[in-house]
Amino acid sequence: MLSSVATVPMRLFSNRSRPAAAGPLPTEWLPRGEPAGRWSSGAEHPADTTGEWSVTRVLAPVRDVFVAARTADVAPAQAPLPSPEATVDNVRGYCYFLDADVVGITRLEDGDWAPGQQIDGHTHAIAILVGLGRPAGDGEPGARWIEGAEQAAADLRAIEVATVLARYLGTLGFAATAHSVAASDVERHEVGWRAGVLEPGRSGMFRHPFLPDGYAIAVVTTELDLPIDRPLARRSPQRNAWIRARHLVGWGGTRPGWKRLDGRHRPWHLGRYPMEKVKRVDEPTTLIIPEEVQRPSARHNFFVRARAGDLGARPKTEVARFIPKAPHGRATEELLSRLAALHRGEHADTVAPGTDDPDDNAASVKALGHFLGADLVGVCEAPEYAWYSHRPDGTPIEPAHRNAIIFVLDQGYETMEGASGDDWISGAQSMRAYLRASIISNTIAAHLRRLGHAAQAHSARDDEVNHIPLLLQSGIGELSRIGELVLNPFVGPRFKSGVVTTDLPLTSDRPIDFGLQDFCTKCTKCARECPCGAIRFGDKVMFNGYEMWKPDVDRCARYRITNMRGSACGRCMKTCPYNVEGVLAERPFQWAAMKLPFTRRWIAHLDDRLGRGSINPVKKWWVDVEMVDGVPVDPPKGVNTRELHLDKQPRDADGYAMFPPGVAPPADHGMATSPIDRAAGIEAARAAESPDDARRRVGR
Repeated sequence: MLSSVATVPMRLFSNRSRPAAAGPLPTEWLPRGEPAGRWSSGAEHPADTTGEWSVTRVLAPVRDVFVAARTADVAPAQAPLPSPEATVDNVRGYCYFLDADVVGITRLEDGDWAPGQQIDGHTHAIAILVGLGRPAGDGEPGARWIEGAEQAAADLRAIEVATVLARYLGTLGFAATAHSVAASDVERHEVGWRAGVLEPGRSGMFRHPFLPDGYAIAVVTTELDLPIDRPLARRSPQRNAWIRARHLVGWGGTRPGWKRLDGRHRPWHLGRYPMEKVKRVDEPTTLIIPEEVQRPSARHNFFVRARAGDLGARPKTEVARFIPKAPHGRATEELLSRLAALHRGEHADTVAPGTDDPDDNAASVKALGHFLGADLVGVCEAPEYAWYSHRPDGTPIEPAHRNAIIFVLDQGYETMEGASGDDWISGAQSMRAYLRASIISNTIAAHLRRLGHAAQAHSARDDEVNHIPLLLQSGIGELSRIGELVLNPFVGPRFKSGVVTTDLPLTSDRPIDFGLQDFCTKCTKCARECPCGAIRFGDKVMFNGYEMWKPDVDRCARYRITNMRGSACGRCMKTCPYNVEGVLAERPFQWAAMKLPFTRRWIAHLDDRLGRGSINPVKKWWVDVEMVDGVPVDPPKGVNTRELHLDKQPRDADGYAMFPPGVAPPADHGMATSPIDRAAGIEAARAAESPDDARRRVGR
């Protein structure tokens, strides 16, 4: 009998030669015509039929954050955009990167505007469709929380995509405004029809042929001149059948129409990936000695240390523009700050009925997380050592809740394929995931508080917990050679995480073992490809009670912060053999890597022989732009375009350092400068205990 990998959702066909800007659906197969007249039938928004405990009751505050930011602040100069073709790919690609399903562009006509709402200078419109999720089945875990919320969830995603796109265009120097069901100055369905994302159905209502369950639509109007699309034309029954057949099996696009091929048929609480079939164990596969873990202060984070001046003058200057130096980061930064204000709140005085069963609660929160867009969700107890000891300003943190819900967002295989890992899109991949994680964590926390249970959201903007122990304890993945990074068997290292801590009774998941510790011992690709030599080639050590391949975080942070040929860095994720496309041809290798230890070294070498981790230029959709003093310009230092370093010898760089709590700044000193003591860090690395010695010492 085959293992869990045999049931992994996998596409039948590779899309390595498909441009990312073409989108997930094969809309290029749909014939186009010329606009004829105007359609006034539109589409009615369905009446709210959700129950008393539906998640729709808490979506308004998150939605309002985006509505309040729907009109972009415009840079004082326009970005030096290339050809119209590259510019439109940049716009489409960004929408698809943000998880739009269909995108179309048209010129605005006077009749498109609501009476008296025309925005001067806006000449073009970008129509964005987001498909509805699968309705929950009768009796399915979490159904009473998500049943009937499909339209509201899709509307929220459409609002998010349109708002971020509008703000991105503003950062490029072009006026733009987002329009959605929550706030709109245009006739969105009319615009969507002329932009080729909608067609009238037999009932007179609008539809899209690849979104049979329905859709949400948002529009961005802008002064940016873009090539336009034509409306969809009528198709013969024979052509319709041929298009449908090809789409069902995934021939074209990146998402097959047959949901069973990519896991979208599975119950919401299980998610797309069969984590329930991965081997579970009682303890994480890396040693953790809880009584020896010292709770670190958030002030010990090296990005915080850079802001405090600990790393010197240049990192302090550069970290201030770390996010906004790329237009994509600037488009999301303020939204993250506004969402952070929603993290906390008082819970209802009365506990909702039916929320006392920890098994049912665990399944329900997983269903809700997946429904809202998380790729994987786990639950566990939140051990005291997972909480930071202090906030960056020196304020003490007291562990507030006993349980944690942790979820991850895939940073996007398509975009990562077109990147070097440390070029101008790297930071955007992180920011997109952080923004989505903030939306999901705020929504779950608010929902649990409404049910009468204490809950707090944690995000990149305001975090009181260390995610790594929670990812390990909840069975999301294992600790990898990359260092302080957990790797999942299905999405690899290519994710960011979000957390909700709560007192809701929950049955904890167990850690997993898919053979990663042995695989990472035999594969050193991330160490070889690290631009700054921050990842260890050598053996694991003990660090603050954890067994890990401890990275040199000083080197890593300095490179990411002062990278002048890109925004941040994710080259380790880009080049990892577990960063896979997810097609049928890869399934045997995934299975072997998990189940056949003797194949692991060979698989790591094969990954190199196949050129995996190199740049696929077909997938590059973005235009490289840097923000300098608030103005978008061609990057003065250029762009990183790294290829694989197959001939690099496996040797740790000299002067390797690690910084345990004993050589970190005092937790209660706030942001007073505390310069890095690298000599002490080097000595700490030399003196680090081996995991074998630690096991013998504690009798494990």
